[in-house]
Amino acid sequence: MNVFDKVILVGILLLLAWPSKAQNKKELESKKSKLQNEIKVTNKLLTETKKNKRLSLNALVALNKKITIREELINTIGSEINLLGTQISDNEERITYLQAELDKLKKEYAAMIYSAYKNQSSYSKLMFIFASENFNQAFKRIKYFQQYSDYRKNQAALIDSTKKKIQEQNLKLQDKKKEKNTLLITEEDEKQTLTKEKQEKEKVLTQLQSKEKQLKQQLAKKQSDANKLNAAIKKIIDEEIRKAREAAREAARAKKKKENEEAALKKGAKNTSTKNTVTEVKDEEDTQLKLTPEAQQLSNNFAANKAKLPWPVTEGVISSSFGEHDHPVLKGIKVKNNGIDISTRNRAQTRAVFDGEVTGVISIPGAGKAVIIRHGEYLTVYSNLGNVNINKGDKVKTKQVIGSVAESDEERSELHFEIWKGSVLLNPAQWIYN
Repeated sequence: MNVFDKVILVGILLLLAWPSKAQNKKELESKKSKLQNEIKVTNKLLTETKKNKRLSLNALVALNKKITIREELINTIGSEINLLGTQISDNEERITYLQAELDKLKKEYAAMIYSAYKNQSSYSKLMFIFASENFNQAFKRIKYFQQYSDYRKNQAALIDSTKKKIQEQNLKLQDKKKEKNTLLITEEDEKQTLTKEKQEKEKVLTQLQSKEKQLKQQLAKKQSDANKLNAAIKKIIDEEIRKAREAAREAARAKKKKENEEAALKKGAKNTSTKNTVTEVKDEEDTQLKLTPEAQQLSNNFAANKAKLPWPVTEGVISSSFGEHDHPVLKGIKVKNNGIDISTRNRAQTRAVFDGEVTGVISIPGAGKAVIIRHGEYLTVYSNLGNVNINKGDKVKTKQVIGSVAESDEERSELHFEIWKGSVLLNPAQWIYN
């Protein structure tokens, strides 16, 4: 393998490793942009919350959320910096290799020039050719001089090409170093902002801890409202299961009756009553919904869109996650969330996250309204609504506005969102688009 082939091979090997790094860089930039947008939304909600002079738990929740996002943003920037560091090292290695090859090419070229200088006499070349033993040997010696001349030209061109490649790599290296330095400055700024946010959080937390009694009362009311909502949801789900089960029994009875009648006709007993021959279908204790083929297809489509469902509001951040977790202020107290709470603007429009049928519109005294939409086997729940513009039995489409979030005494409010599969709770954060 000659020098030129080696340079090409190394270039190809370096390029093969590049796409995955470029892709990772694109993914990191996309994630960073998403996190920055979340911080922007949270800042907006926090600013609106602070318009109300009364200190509230919402302010602490928004601060906690912003701190979590900021920490993730800093980690993402750190990953970008590490990736750039790897790319810089790759560039430096390639420049080192190309420089070594250039030095080697120059040395070989210098040796050729020196040799050519020593044998530059045309008389010597002619004598070398005429000294051939036969015509075939003379022809080969002529071809040798031609090939030698071409090789010298190729070496000169390869030297120029390698020089250009080194210059290109040096420019890329400078750009990467500038980009890394910019990110380092950004990372440091974010860390300083994070420190200030944590200090602000501690200040708010201390003030809220002095209102423990009030917070416990708020928690008790919220839990009471959640229990009412859960009872209403369970009632609707149980009714859906009961109706589906009854429909399945009726279908089974009709099928059995038809089979018995057909059997009787084949035996010639046309007048035989089938009343006592129909086998009763036993009640099933299944807690899942029995679906028609159409509903099953809808259910399958819903399941296929996991992690792709649109948010039920156009702007907001998750302020309370699914499952059991510590209360943000009250020590030793756990909070259980059957869904997620999304902090958003007062009266923000609420949208259906998928095609479906409204199976319930609930009004909970003191806790606003709730809508339940069935998507085959799945159900989505939207609660803490102030207004609802759909009715039970309505067919809805993805992103169709079904109402608006209730107004609170602050400039922002929360939408409570749940997803069920039959009577089983699911984590909505795993289903909406991230």
